[in-house]
Amino acid sequence: MSAVKINQGNYRSEVEESTTPVLIDFWASWCGPCRMLSPVVDELAGELSGKVKVAKVNVDEEPALSEKFGVMSIPTLVLVKDGKVAGKSVGVRSKNDIKRIFDLN
Repeated sequence: MSAVKINQGNYRSEVEESTTPVLIDFWASWCGPCRMLSPVVDELAGELSGKVKVAKVNVDEEPALSEKFGVMSIPTLVLVKDGKVAGKSVGVRSKNDIKRIFDLN
């Protein structure tokens, strides 16, 4: 299971209407730390399949979504539960840190 690419067109159905929590990775192709975090996010997508939806937002392609979540620096991870922000983390983190910060066990 890989991360779902989120854009303005599918945001509502994939995030706001999701029956499971959604972990969103805000990233950009030019961002070194984002490239370091990306494989970790992909691993989480596989491990948490069915429990948490893992999604990615390219900040260059979707500036309105970045603004909606107040993303000032990347990588930023945001957990959305029932359409509301339930947690936020900025910077590169280990997989275990991410699971602990967002209580994803």
